[in-house]
Amino acid sequence: MSDDRLIVALDVPNALAGLQLAEQLGDAVSFYKIGLGMLTGGGLALANELKQDHGKKIFLDVKLFDIGATVENAVRGLAQFDLDFLTVHGDPYVVKAAKEGAAGKDLKILAVTILTSLDRADLDGALIKPGDIRDLVQERAGKAFEAGADGIIASPQEAALIRALPEAEGRLIVTPGVRPAGAALGDQKRVATPGQAIKDGVDHIVVGRPVWQAENPRAAAEAILAEMADA
Repeated sequence: MSDDRLIVALDVPNALAGLQLAEQLGDAVSFYKIGLGMLTGGGLALANELKQDHGKKIFLDVKLFDIGATVENAVRGLAQFDLDFLTVHGDPYVVKAAKEGAAGKDLKILAVTILTSLDRADLDGALIKPGDIRDLVQERAGKAFEAGADGIIASPQEAALIRALPEAEGRLIVTPGVRPAGAALGDQKRVATPGQAIKDGVDHIVVGRPVWQAENPRAAAEAILAEMADA
């Protein structure tokens, strides 16, 4: 019944709430994202339980960024948890270090391009070089692929551009910022519907609040899966 292309973000307060949500979703969802906010609430223990006891896939979204040696050591340690996806910043030296740390494991390293909660005004405030966001995302994606990234994180609005890159062949595109029609945007600024994201070449979509804030989370997830299937 499930479809690995849908990743549900467990952006809930702690591991107990995350486990309860996973139990509500049951066999409708097979892939979960655990983010930075969950780490102090037992995130790694939850990842292990979902993986080992429930057979789920796990995406650890912590966006590692540090000097190369530190990133390599951190990834080597995290790789012992039998994770499926791990995010790092898309700077080429960070990606290379992460791949070294993941050597010999099945862990996929995903490079973050530009957060889906940011627009051009935010980039100006952070002193990021001028240019259209779509062009910057495509450029960062290409450099991350050249550095060895297994995939990239980008908004669905840039997915088609990235998929067109020669370096993107055989690589993953994973997109947050996916919202079913009529859903609240929250803090996301560059969004698309699940169906449109799939049509634009996305391999996995990440959905959080539209599922876990729903009155019936399983029904919400199943509606997203149906839209993806139709696409």
